[in-house]
Amino acid sequence: MTPAALSAPEREPSKRELWERDCWAMIERRQSDADCAFVYGVVSTGVYCRPGCPSRVPRRENVRLFADRSEARRAGFRPCLRCDPDGASQAERKAALAAKACALIEKTEGRPDFDAIARSCGMSRHHFHRMFKAVTGITPGGYLAALKKRRAIGSLGQGESVTSAIAGAGYGSASRFYESVAPALGARPRALSKGGAGEQIRFAVAPCDLGFVLVAMTKQGICAIELGGDAEALADDFRRRFARACLAEDAAFSQAVANVVTLVEEPWRDIALPLDVRGTVFQEKIWRLLREIPAGETMTYGELAARAGCPTAVRAVARACASNAIAVAIPCHRVLGKGSALTGYRWGVERKDALLKRERNRPALAEATDLRDNNALEEEAGSSQAQGNAENLRLP
Repeated sequence: MTPAALSAPEREPSKRELWERDCWAMIERRQSDADCAFVYGVVSTGVYCRPGCPSRVPRRENVRLFADRSEARRAGFRPCLRCDPDGASQAERKAALAAKACALIEKTEGRPDFDAIARSCGMSRHHFHRMFKAVTGITPGGYLAALKKRRAIGSLGQGESVTSAIAGAGYGSASRFYESVAPALGARPRALSKGGAGEQIRFAVAPCDLGFVLVAMTKQGICAIELGGDAEALADDFRRRFARACLAEDAAFSQAVANVVTLVEEPWRDIALPLDVRGTVFQEKIWRLLREIPAGETMTYGELAARAGCPTAVRAVARACASNAIAVAIPCHRVLGKGSALTGYRWGVERKDALLKRERNRPALAEATDLRDNNALEEEAGSSQAQGNAENLRLP
């Protein structure tokens, strides 16, 4: 075989070639979140566009890539009138519209007219709903619920009566407040309105591999387990809500905190924790069912509603899960959305995903240990029964 017949070694692509390859892939995907990364010029039209321009994708040989708009203008291209690359990006425009919508929701007394807010943003109700959720992570209704909750807790923390706080926050009825907000307070609303006066609450914040965990405990048991990424923020928020509560720490409580940290880091463990569960009859029923879901298994909100005997009350079941104030110990992270979708979690979807992965990937050593412990208990029970039978058979 002659040297000419040998194939030449493949040349490593340059950084520019790799960059252009990535940019072209973004243009083909109409990737709007790359609008600020680069622009591209189209030789056949003489314009330059954003990667997310809604116009037809040009032929690759007609495209020139530029790091910024000024470079495209120096090359003789003019801005596209359709995507307006010299103006605000699509992400910036959406963020501005979402901020405008939030302001309208906040200043509206009573329930906002979401149709009117959507029209003020130049969108249909459906398009507005999708845009708002994409920008903020929650629906307009979810933002309103969070706003009312924040107002109610703030009013209670300032010493207002429960009735006044509920009405001032915009709740149509007290039952809505007690169903969705009261269980997550960590104390009775009347006690919260007095800054926790009369409540004996101990709390501590400890590091864990999901960030930080706050554990609060009354005389009856643990009333709150909260997860977050900032220890000071968790503690400050709790102190603000219970400024007049009697806060203390002792060795026994330190052990409870250590048990909670272990449970967060190894959520498959069956650790007995004394709980002070406070909710409506329906919520406490749902929370009991949550504790019956084995580690490593999940169910949807619909399946949980069916197990609770109310298959049509899926939304009420979801609200009960969202109102759970005792993370991991009451494992609401084991409930998924329709089609087993990883839906929202009060302490972050990332933490929910991490907890589920830990339970699914439960170490084989831990399973063997638990099995060995169970076998030991069975053998001990069998030995005790055999000894008892022998005693019964022994002649006087």
